[in-house]
Amino acid sequence: MTDISAHDLVLVTGMSGAGRSTALAVLEDLGFEAVDNLPMRFMPALPAMIRAGATKRLAVGIDVRTLDFDPALLQQHIDRLSEVEKLGVLMVFLDCRDEVLIRRFAETRRRHPLAGDRPVAEGLQVERRTIAPLVEKATLVIDTSDHTIWSFRERLTGLLALPEGPTGPTVTVMSFAFRHGVPREADLVFDVRFMNNPHYDPELRPLTGLDDAVGAAVAADPDFEGYLNDVLTLLHRTLPRHQKEGKSYLTIAIGCTGGRHRSVYTVETLAQRLAERDIPVYRLHRDLPKGDKEKQAP
Repeated sequence: MTDISAHDLVLVTGMSGAGRSTALAVLEDLGFEAVDNLPMRFMPALPAMIRAGATKRLAVGIDVRTLDFDPALLQQHIDRLSEVEKLGVLMVFLDCRDEVLIRRFAETRRRHPLAGDRPVAEGLQVERRTIAPLVEKATLVIDTSDHTIWSFRERLTGLLALPEGPTGPTVTVMSFAFRHGVPREADLVFDVRFMNNPHYDPELRPLTGLDDAVGAAVAADPDFEGYLNDVLTLLHRTLPRHQKEGKSYLTIAIGCTGGRHRSVYTVETLAQRLAERDIPVYRLHRDLPKGDKEKQAP
């Protein structure tokens, strides 16, 4: 698993409206020089610029709005930069559900670059077909459908700023509410709705899995510890195989009904157990309100 400090160039691509500008701003904060919509004809000049010190580490935004955009040609450029020029290249692909993208375009009153006078939905269909080959090339795929700007910045910063670890892919453990849908970026999904629900305790209902009282209640469930150990056994067996296959990032989603009690505490505990095994891990509570997330341990 490689960390961001090992990369000379980060390419940010994906669906229009999925958060490319925000991603570039995050990378700029992490010490990269950010360039949006760099014409593809300039890409062969990037290695000389980087090696000559003409720029610090570079983050480049490329999508269908980029002049002379061509997914096949972009893949050729990436292969050449990595294999011939020996540069560290990381590609981040940002995805988002169509209905969310349509709402975003409506709220900003912007035209989709491929829609013209047609509905936004038609432009999105054309774009998905056009950029589909890039998903397989991406090092990191992030679905921004359920993120605010701030939670997306937190998610991306956490993933890209993690140090290099020797034991396998960087693991994100995410809590979520089934009533809001399963996270699309999840590689593994676990359901903890079978456990006793603190929601039905009037004293625990207003609290979250970040509070000690809720944690104690969830941990007291007779099946909690056994279930957690089963998950850890599965990960212990499969993480080395993910590493062998070259997977740098693995997202584990743990859900309960409201995404507030059982899943949150399970994520916190699982993340702690993984960290104790020297596995780089990042925690995310998708459906907790911002005020509750602030109680999360660093």
